[in-house]
Amino acid sequence: MVYKWFRKRHTKTHTLCRRCGHRAFHRQHKTCAQCGFPSAKLRSYEWGQKAKRRKTTGTGRMSYLKGVSRRFKNGFRENTVATKRAKKTTAEA
Repeated sequence: MVYKWFRKRHTKTHTLCRRCGHRAFHRQHKTCAQCGFPSAKLRSYEWGQKAKRRKTTGTGRMSYLKGVSRRFKNGFRENTVATKRAKKTTAEA
């Protein structure tokens, strides 16, 4: 027995998302089921703690945030040259 609805399924509901790259962007709803695009905030729920862990800060390259803690320690100084520290000689020690 062949059902009628069986032969009508030949179109895709989801396509690639511009933000996360998953095949989760719903073409009719115009929203991503994975990341929530075009919403400004990433989609995350309290009931998905494991999913949050996978996507949180520190799981990627962090190309900008990686150096912030180091610059914070130095007071976010810019366009300056660090002062030279004098070498300790054996006579002083």
